[in-house]
Amino acid sequence: MLRTATEGARQATTLAEGAAVLSGLATALPPHRLDQQDVIAHARRIFGARTGLFETLEPVYTNAEIDSRWSCMPLDWFESGTDMPEKTRLYTRHATELAETAALAALRDAGLAPEDIDVLVFVSSTGIATPSIEARLMNRIGFRPDVARLPIFGLGCAGGAMGLARAGQMVAGRPGARCLLIVVELCTLAFRHDSLSKSNLVATALFGDGAAAAVLTGAAAGTEGNAGGIGRLGAAGEHLWPDTLNVMGWGIDPEGFEVIFHRDIPQIVEGRFRAAMEDFCARAGIAPAEIARPCCHPGGVKVLDALEGVFGLPPRGLEAERAVMRDCGNMSAPTVLFVLDRLRRDGATGPHLLTALGPGFTGAFQMLSLGPAQ
Repeated sequence: MLRTATEGARQATTLAEGAAVLSGLATALPPHRLDQQDVIAHARRIFGARTGLFETLEPVYTNAEIDSRWSCMPLDWFESGTDMPEKTRLYTRHATELAETAALAALRDAGLAPEDIDVLVFVSSTGIATPSIEARLMNRIGFRPDVARLPIFGLGCAGGAMGLARAGQMVAGRPGARCLLIVVELCTLAFRHDSLSKSNLVATALFGDGAAAAVLTGAAAGTEGNAGGIGRLGAAGEHLWPDTLNVMGWGIDPEGFEVIFHRDIPQIVEGRFRAAMEDFCARAGIAPAEIARPCCHPGGVKVLDALEGVFGLPPRGLEAERAVMRDCGNMSAPTVLFVLDRLRRDGATGPHLLTALGPGFTGAFQMLSLGPAQ
């Protein structure tokens, strides 16, 4: 049965009243810092003599407005090819280590111990591990053996916003329940030494590794304020545009993942994102004018330019997003949580709309009121 706008707003309001408090938030980076100028030199050596396309695409590296990225592997690892089994071994090892670092930092930020957690949600799309990464953490961190676990694969760059929504939904209406969300992406392991595709070359200019973790606590219905937390989650939603499966995703073969993304993503944002965002706001009973600021996944310079236009911001108005991209590149799913952490440390308050784009092609939305109750 179709819901009326009033029914949709009523459901969103009910969710907000019994929703989750963001009690802790932390980010983590792997050990190897890759200077963008060094990356350009390596990419020129690896690809320059094998394809005339590199000379055409080299300005992508310099125009990306990225100074550095971080990798679980040193720069010389990219000089030779690695097959899927070896990449899977590296993913399992390094994703577990980075997840542990982010998880413990988020617990410290929330003032909680591992045994206080009731639910673990783990989000990643850059590797496959069974047992999953959060199961492996059970042997490294003192979580209770009865903790509920939810590993999520395939959300891509939208995984940070959608993971936050799923984690919040796990504790919504359960006062005092606590969920630890862990988001890890090791994008650099998808590097393809053998591929001369345009998407692969562009990916080497943009993507890095990173992790973020957040603690969500179930709030009692009607409770005012954030109970000492960072913020309070509100309505969440997503929009999948039809016939856009080829816009973003993975190709998979014996050498591993190979990135797929369409050059028209900025144009899709310019032409179709605002309508989807306004539809979400209408269903949630939110006036767009009430949003203090968006908190966007910085997918790239052109995407940020388009988002600034969508939200009516001046050029370069998404300062936090551009700063995260400059320092860390596009880390896929955790990147929007890096932006959120930067905003809260800069003292941001009021209703914020987290947004990200991922495979499907999907727009993800999560309302979050930062600071004291508004």
